[in-house]
Amino acid sequence: MLLPIVQYGDPVLRKKCRPVTETGAKLDELIANMLETMEDAQGVGLAAPQVGLDLQLAVIDVSHDPECVSYLKVNGKDAELADIMPLAFINPTLEYGEEKDIEMEGCLSIEKIRFEVRRPMDVKATLPQADGSTLVIETDGLLSRALQHEIDHLNGILFTDRLSAVGKVSVKNRLKRLLAENGK
Repeated sequence: MLLPIVQYGDPVLRKKCRPVTETGAKLDELIANMLETMEDAQGVGLAAPQVGLDLQLAVIDVSHDPECVSYLKVNGKDAELADIMPLAFINPTLEYGEEKDIEMEGCLSIEKIRFEVRRPMDVKATLPQADGSTLVIETDGLLSRALQHEIDHLNGILFTDRLSAVGKVSVKNRLKRLLAENGK
């Protein structure tokens, strides 16, 4: 079932989400619905606050571009994207690498705005799964960026918060227009 994606200005996008404490059929159904919604919107990630829920839950699928990472380790072993995609996780933690790069980002909750964002290139993400297992993923590229972007959502941070000072000035008026369009 497709879920409505909340837009810029909705207060849930600024909440530090609460941990997921209950798993089971309801959570599995929510994950399936979020994956369907993300795919329908042609996104690579979707976090629970983007569908109006104050939960530490997100989904990612970057399998459309198997070359989008230069390395991937899952629980300490080399892996392929196809082994873990689509990815759904709850209550994540993230460790950042030292080197940074700048890439274009957009967001399903901030339509029509894309901008360059500077982020760490590499991450190590500890991603509890709905089935009780845990994946520890070490990677770079689009998967690293998507993990950072979606986990930011779980902490009430939007990609526009990560822009340079010049970038923030550049998008200020466009964000004001979006607020007006979204009735905020």
